[in-house]
Amino acid sequence: MALKTLDIDALAAKTGNLYETVAILSKRARQIATQMKQELDEKLSYFEGLGLEDDPRHQEEQRRISIEYELKPEPTEIAVEEFLRDEIYYRDASKERSEEEEELH
Repeated sequence: MALKTLDIDALAAKTGNLYETVAILSKRARQIATQMKQELDEKLSYFEGLGLEDDPRHQEEQRRISIEYELKPEPTEIAVEEFLRDEIYYRDASKERSEEEEELH
């Protein structure tokens, strides 16, 4: 997988803070990784309990499924692409709190 240089300023410009951007991306990448792991476990769970561990057809199918998931883009890469396409919803809780305080005064 080739490395791709990212424009950090463009990422930071979306939130106004690079650290906030990194936090958003890491949370989304964890969500994606968890989802991918669940999908893989679900597909491989089909083979559990069949009692056919020595069957070459089942071994080959398990191998194919595993390789399919290994070739998918990394969760971080997916999260960055989603962020750059504005597909990730996030909110700034500190801005919301300050707006609420202004409304009260």
